[in-house]
Amino acid sequence: MAIAKLKLLEIEFPVENVDVILDKLVDSTTFHPELASKFADGVRDITVMNVDNPYGDIAHRIEDACKNHHLELDEARTEEIDVEKEVQFLNDFVKKFDDFDETKRQLLEMMDENAAVKKEISHMVNSGINFDYLFDSHYLQIRIGHMPSSSLTKLEYYENQEFLYKVFEEDTQECYIMYITTRNKAPEIDNIFSTLFFKRVRIPEFVHGSVEDAIVKLDEETNTATAYLEELKARRANFIEENKAHLSKLYASARELNRITEAKKYVVIFGKSAAIYGFATVKDANVIKEEYEKMDRVRVDLTPPMSDYRLKPPTKLVNHWFAKPFGMFVEMYGVPNYTDMDPTNFVALTYCILFGIMFGDVGQGAMLILFGYLMSKFKGFKLGEVGVRIGIFSIIMGIIFGSVFGSETLIKPFFVPLKASNTMTLLGTAVAIGAVLIIITISFNTYMNGKKKNWGEFLFSQNGLAGLVFYLAVIALIINMIAGLHLPLGRPFVVFFIVVPILLMFLKEPLTRKIGGYPMFPDGFGAFFTEGFFELFDVLLTFITNTVSYLRVGGFVLSHAGMMLVVYTLAGMVGGFGYWIVLVLGNIFVMVLEGMIVGIQVLRLEFYEMFSRYYEGGGRPFESMKEALDKAK
Repeated sequence: MAIAKLKLLEIEFPVENVDVILDKLVDSTTFHPELASKFADGVRDITVMNVDNPYGDIAHRIEDACKNHHLELDEARTEEIDVEKEVQFLNDFVKKFDDFDETKRQLLEMMDENAAVKKEISHMVNSGINFDYLFDSHYLQIRIGHMPSSSLTKLEYYENQEFLYKVFEEDTQECYIMYITTRNKAPEIDNIFSTLFFKRVRIPEFVHGSVEDAIVKLDEETNTATAYLEELKARRANFIEENKAHLSKLYASARELNRITEAKKYVVIFGKSAAIYGFATVKDANVIKEEYEKMDRVRVDLTPPMSDYRLKPPTKLVNHWFAKPFGMFVEMYGVPNYTDMDPTNFVALTYCILFGIMFGDVGQGAMLILFGYLMSKFKGFKLGEVGVRIGIFSIIMGIIFGSVFGSETLIKPFFVPLKASNTMTLLGTAVAIGAVLIIITISFNTYMNGKKKNWGEFLFSQNGLAGLVFYLAVIALIINMIAGLHLPLGRPFVVFFIVVPILLMFLKEPLTRKIGGYPMFPDGFGAFFTEGFFELFDVLLTFITNTVSYLRVGGFVLSHAGMMLVVYTLAGMVGGFGYWIVLVLGNIFVMVLEGMIVGIQVLRLEFYEMFSRYYEGGGRPFESMKEALDKAK
């Protein structure tokens, strides 16, 4: 299965050419760099190229300014930067924009305030009020506001109180009113009006003269502010136009120099020479070697990926069209080690088969393909690509079950899940599928441990040779008994192929230590026996539960068919045009609900029943120089 073969590269060059090399390397999508600290730690006369990086801050500040002030920069060529000068330019630029925005904010705030005041005092037109006279009084308290019109009649209850009032405007719901009282009586009178739901309107100090004069003055201020806003907008646009070219060039240069400076953490210095280490596929490594060795005094050495013990080769998954979308499920569990196998193809095939069995329907499978394609095409969802593939298998199994949108009358079925005589066949087939998958996954694990020379796991593990022999022997006994084959599987068979593997699994830890040259029972046989007995019990129980777990495959076949039977029953009860409405809504409900549940259940089988037997996922993903630098932004 597809893990790309890699080469370890050492790109060596003179120190003074580091910027030239990195300028070419920072956009590489085929080279996985290794941090220089992995080589410099603990080795004399080897250092890491550590330099200050002011360019990242400049680039980020320009990005923030563009975001905050809605600027769009042009494409520009890069050039050297005078950091001190450009930082000052950027400070002045940002300050100027902040001044524009602050002035605009103040003007808009004033205009909003004027509009609010105008709205309130417009209810007092023709009242004869002069605000200067009204609020200059030292002996009286004046309150202006509004309250429900129904409260006016209640004021007669307080005719003996010391206040006067004047109604400016009244309708069926609300009235605008002013009341006057002495300063000593103001708290008491304010409390009375509060009980009448009076809402005070505060007149700002900048309102002067009569109501009519104040409205004219407010309109003049608003018109002046509006004109100044237009002028401010034009000045802002001119300022942008004057500085846009320089800002675009500064941003392009700072971004590129930031990437180059960030990449220097991958540069190893030894004397007057420098080097960058990393991995690439065999094909890409040869291209890099040929391309870089054309440069003056640059040498590229290619070595096997495992040649440096300090480096763990990354894993680059390479899968064909069908299996590629399922790589995200593998990566959710963990990327495989470089020396392991890529399980993506196996996951793709088993996921599609199990989903197709559990969700077998021609019509719904076609809808799944259509929906998956649209989501992947227009939204870029990876699950959409998975939907296309599992939809194909749903159609295949739908043909076998004779189900088209739940109807079993349109095409002739090869197998009817809800038929009583087929139930045990269906469940037995589900368990058989599970047994086959368990055998395959144990075989994978046995092969990988043999390849790695992990002899203890290879020989004695429940997921190794001992477990495989035991499981096959038990299955052989069950088939012999159920099918009545009368094969000679007597006592010798049981002893050699069941009892002995159980003993080997029980003694796995001491036998593994023995192979490694260590004492078999370092903590004594009693402690080992107690722990090993319960572990063995758990192992044997796991074989049973893992196998029985695949009953859910058959169970969901019955569940899917049963739910569609309910949909058709309800549609038949409604009848007429409602028949089709219930049928469409029922199909949608089943596709969404059961499709999601089946997808999760199949993923559970992949992770817990299969991956747990053969897959570790302890690798690290291949990350190109460009991806690493983009992530570090």
